[in-house]
Formats: sequence, C-alpha cells, structure tokens
Amino acid sequence: MSTLAYEYHATILKAKDVSLNLGGNQILRDVDLEVKDIHRPGTVTGQVVALLGPSGIGKTRFFRILAGLDAPDTGSVLIGEKAVPVRRGMVGVVAQNYPLFQHRTVLDNLLVAGNQAGLPKTAARDKAQGFLKRFRLEDRGKLYPSQLSGGQRQRVAIAQQFMCSEHFLLMDEPFSGLDPVAVDHVSALIQEVAGLHTLNTIILVTHDIRAALAVADTLVLMGRDRDAAGNIIPGARIQATYNLLERGLAYQKEITSRPDFLELLAEVVARFPHL
Repeated sequence: MSTLAYEYHATILKAKDVSLNLGGNQILRDVDLEVKDIHRPGTVTGQVVALLGPSGIGKTRFFRILAGLDAPDTGSVLIGEKAVPVRRGMVGVVAQNYPLFQHRTVLDNLLVAGNQAGLPKTAARDKAQGFLKRFRLEDRGKLYPSQLSGGQRQRVAIAQQFMCSEHFLLMDEPFSGLDPVAVDHVSALIQEVAGLHTLNTIILVTHDIRAALAVADTLVLMGRDRDAAGNIIPGARIQATYNLLERGLAYQKEITSRPDFLELLAEVVARFPHL
C-alpha cells in the first residue's frame, strides 16, 4: 500500500443537523457532513466525495439541499472558507443527461450561465473562453450540443456549472449507463476537474460502488439507524465515512485490482443490505 503525504486545511463545506420531513415521512435526520481542503506537497489537489446509499434512502434530497435547491426543515449548509449559507446557484449541478440548450452553441451555453450568475458581458466571455481552453474545447465553441460526443457534452455541462459556481460541483449518477471504458474516462475527467484548483470540490451521488472507490478521496454511506430490536428508525443519516487517502487508495492509478481495493469494495457492498 502506498500512502501519499497530505494534510487537511480549512473546512470548505459543512452540513450540520440537516433534517427533512415530506408528507409526514422522515427523509433525513440530523445529517452531518464536513469537507476539508486537502493539501498535498507539490501538487494541486481538489476534493472528490462520493455519496452512496440504497435507492430511496434520501441521497437525492440531500443532494438538492447541498445545492441550495431545497431548504431543510432544520439544520444548515455552509460553503467556502467564509462559511456562507448555501443559496441556489452557488453550487453547480450536473444532471445525468447533461442538460444543455440545444439551440445554442457551446460558447453561448456558457455565456448564458455567466449571465445568470450576474457576470458582466466581457467578464463572462473571458471566463467562458478560459473554460473552453481548460476543458480542451477551444475548437468546439461554435458547435451545437448535438454535434458533440457524449464526453464533450459532459465537459460542456461541467464548464457551464463552473461559470456559476466557483469551486463546488454536484454530479448526479455520472456513471449511469456507461460501459467500463466510458466509466474510466468519466473518472479521469472528474479527477482532472477536481485538480484544477485546491478548493474545487466535487460531490458524486452514485450507485456505482466500484467507480466511486476508484475516483474519490472520501466515501460516505447514507442509511437508516436501527433500534435495539433491529427495527428501522425513519430518516437517513451518515452511517460511515471512509478516508481513502488514509487507506492509500486515493489519487492512485490502476488500483481496482489491488487486494486492499477489493477488500474495501467487498466491505462496502456487504453493508448495503443493512443501510
């Protein structure tokens, strides 16, 4: 096992005591999540947090609260080193199908996002051009989404969201329906985007445990508590957090066949029926 040198700096995202009740059903109960800025000597390191849990457990609801799209009944979400309460538009959201304006060019998609974020025209264009270069899309700016490959559309969707959100990105099922090769490409893109800035933080909601372990530095499992008799207590909470840096599994290439990776994969899979 090869463990990389690292240290944690300031907290850059914190959810505290988040609870949600819908139609008399307790969906979330006192959910706490904290993400700290990871520093590694000699390299730029962003954060990739994978949020896992069985279907219907409340991941999507928590996702929307983290993005500022929905408000919890109790609790708070603070983002950035200044711990600002999250609001709609402060966190980028990339949905499964990479929704883009089909009647607008790639560049125009980014400019619309910049306009919605309140950027002046010149600043929005400069920022958009910068993202096109950063995401290797300089020659795609005048094309329409239908003229792009799936991977290129995903890059545009991520760039579009970073036009609004400076460092925070939520991705909903980024590996859904992809073959193994495509999963590897998306994983590489996620790590590449995270590594563009030390404060960049990507939170993935996914059912793909193997892909999550391969791409994240932190794995978070959501589930429900049980009472002494084994009965489910309503309302999902964080049941376990795995520090993959500590285990020597983060920021490593070709780890999916390593014994320690396979052991952890088996451990997480075994926990799912009890979450």
